[in-house]
Amino acid sequence: DAGSPHNGQVVDIYIQNNTITEVGSSIEKDGVETWQMDGNSVSVGWVDVGTYINDPGFEYKEDFLTAAKAAEKGGFTNVLCASNTHPAIQSKSEVLYVINNTSEELVNFRPLGAFTKGCEGKEIAEMYDMYTSGAVGFSDGHHALQHSGVMLRGLMYVKAFDGWVCNQPLDESIASGGYAHEGFQSTLVGMKGIPDFAETMMVRRDLYLLEYTESKLHLSNISTKESVELIREAKAKGLQVTASVNPMNLYFTDEVLNDFDTNYKVSPPIRSAEHRDALLEGLKDGTIDCIVSNHRPQDTESKRLEFMYADDGVIMLETAFAIANMATENHLTEAELVAKFTTKQREMFRLPTMTIEAGQPADLTIFNKNTEWAYHRTDIQSKSKNSPFQDKYLKGKVLGVVNKGQSKKFED
Repeated sequence: DAGSPHNGQVVDIYIQNNTITEVGSSIEKDGVETWQMDGNSVSVGWVDVGTYINDPGFEYKEDFLTAAKAAEKGGFTNVLCASNTHPAIQSKSEVLYVINNTSEELVNFRPLGAFTKGCEGKEIAEMYDMYTSGAVGFSDGHHALQHSGVMLRGLMYVKAFDGWVCNQPLDESIASGGYAHEGFQSTLVGMKGIPDFAETMMVRRDLYLLEYTESKLHLSNISTKESVELIREAKAKGLQVTASVNPMNLYFTDEVLNDFDTNYKVSPPIRSAEHRDALLEGLKDGTIDCIVSNHRPQDTESKRLEFMYADDGVIMLETAFAIANMATENHLTEAELVAKFTTKQREMFRLPTMTIEAGQPADLTIFNKNTEWAYHRTDIQSKSKNSPFQDKYLKGKVLGVVNKGQSKKFED
């Protein structure tokens, strides 16, 4: 925690009534639960943006309880829920449904309200009403907003309450029917491709509209070299834009398509090494602000199909840190990596800012970036099991979480 006077030090942390009451060396207290965590690290609790919870409407894929268990295991103490439920999170009622049904969990579930009614891209939803009820931002989730006029009006509307619009950029009229990155690999295996400029064109459009409105925009799950370049230029101009990337796009290249494993069918698609390298560079220089899981559970029936017919998505809450850690091992320091899970998300979405210091709330993640561990199907906390990492050894493990007066410690 760069803001803590204890940053980089070996300390004891004493927590009482959900508050850090003392930080120092050799703290001794009688009659309290003690975690001996020598050689590990602790940071401010991690935040995930745009997690697909699927409740209400798709609880057979994931529900609040299984999502909470997966988030805890992955080190996330705050989860910003995607609006793509049924019905969509599009009014005060759905916002309160999420908040009220998760209030007892260790994880804070914070709704992202739908940008348009039903996430259909046609008519702006009741954003201010959702904002006053607890929505922290606005997004149509995996539905990229196609209508430029609606995007323009939404960007202008949220300025009244200093809100954030989130968009996962993809021009569907160009990408239509595609299900893999368009390039040598998709041609080799006979898959219909999604050109990289299907994303880049929408990034360019959104940035033009952002500059015109002087609003705030978060570009979710970017995946192309050109998107990184455009965002870098926009930031240099002073535009209020942020961006995120997910571990699948940081770790893999489209060569994994050779096996036709539908667990590699994701949105955005896994792209070529050129794009992956640009994403890693963008993380390092601050163009990309945060890493998100892009956790999107799918049931077996949605994945056990031919590649072109399978649904997009993988479960990632439990493995996001490990995959990001392995992908960025030669690019980011431990502190830089952790900041991508904590810092900008809290600032953007007005989550409680905190530091590891006496008097602060105990919202903490304990981890070790060097621990190797095996991820087995029997260990998966999510209700769905759609992960390409089953029975693989990963590097970087979460060892415990503390939040809201609750704590969970996981086996080393």
